[in-house]
Amino acid sequence: MPFKFIAFAGAAALFAIPALSASAAPAQAVPKDAPKDAKVWAAAQAAKPDQLKLLQQVVDIDSGTGDVDGGRKIAAFLSARLKALGFSVQSVKAEAPSLPDNTVATLNGTGKGRILMIGHIDTVFGPGTVAKRPFRMDAEKAYGPGVSDEKGGVIEGVYALQILHDLGFKDFKQIVFLIETSEERGSPGTQGLIKKLVADADVELNLEPGDLPDALTVWRKGSTTFHIEVKGRAAHAGIAPQDGRNAAEELIHQIKADEVFPKSGDGLTANLTVMSAGTRANIIPENAEAQINVRVRDQADFAKVQAVLEKNAKTTLIPDTKVTIGREAQNYPPLPNNPGTDALAARAEAIYGGLGMRIARAGNGGASESAMAVAGGIPALDGLGPAAGGFHAETEFLMLRSVTPRLYLLTKLIQELGHQPPPHLK
Repeated sequence: MPFKFIAFAGAAALFAIPALSASAAPAQAVPKDAPKDAKVWAAAQAAKPDQLKLLQQVVDIDSGTGDVDGGRKIAAFLSARLKALGFSVQSVKAEAPSLPDNTVATLNGTGKGRILMIGHIDTVFGPGTVAKRPFRMDAEKAYGPGVSDEKGGVIEGVYALQILHDLGFKDFKQIVFLIETSEERGSPGTQGLIKKLVADADVELNLEPGDLPDALTVWRKGSTTFHIEVKGRAAHAGIAPQDGRNAAEELIHQIKADEVFPKSGDGLTANLTVMSAGTRANIIPENAEAQINVRVRDQADFAKVQAVLEKNAKTTLIPDTKVTIGREAQNYPPLPNNPGTDALAARAEAIYGGLGMRIARAGNGGASESAMAVAGGIPALDGLGPAAGGFHAETEFLMLRSVTPRLYLLTKLIQELGHQPPPHLK
């Protein structure tokens, strides 16, 4: 499905993020190590074989973003599991064309906390990938398309809910599990739904994979993609090339002019990801386009990039070519460091400490729905899936040693937050 983007009419931000200073939420003491819950730990250990079996079944279904059939198959598979746990399961039509429906599973309890869990089943891999490299394991890792980004986290979510069901846990007001289908493209089919669910929640737990060696995600960059479109003039490349205006050459000029932004690092980055130009070898290209993926820690940096791209577009190397700058309509804001997330991370550290283990805090350039939760005013904790690496590549893997501790962590967090939800952000 082609990306939708908006031409610039100004520098308005798509999301307003509340100021998150140290006073944004009431100060909370760092929890001491939580005593190990023997019942939950035993249940998490016992679940591992079936958890990995279900993960294999889901990984071995191609579900790249826009694969409607694959998304439907996985949704049907998981919906049946959630219904068996007493959840009311609803298929919600995607907000953009050519995408599978999203799945919203809801369970009401008798306590206080309204917990929103979010995971996605779409991957960056196209049809036929599973046939080439299906799910497999060695002594340390599991492999396969989407094994960690993010099917491992989604299956972890299902099994945390299974454990809570088996223990008869009802000390929460509501648990909502959103399984979405377009995260890898910035959630164009889900953003309105996410905002609606956030408005009816006290906390968001995100099932993206944890960073290595074993870390939670407490900050993320915001993400969007800019488009550079060049209009030239076609001509016969052999008989009258001088009559043409080469859009591809002008695109190259624009890309070189834009190489003022860092390509890597913890701050703003801008990277060329897609290029296209021309139709035949004997025609001077009339059209050319490039996509620049931009990641930022500060929302204002999107406007800075826009300004540079638009300024460069006014100066062309190839005469009579026209350069237009656009930006995709959907993107994620940054997830900033904030006291609400820090307080949740402290709870997670205490739970891990009860196992005699340590979990770190980290951040990265991968965007996620947690940024929308914080923008909506509720605390969020990200990177709760199994620790993993090699994302968006054939090397993608999930660390098997992290499966049981992460399942235990998620289950205990749900119990604690159901009993005592955190304060909203101010």
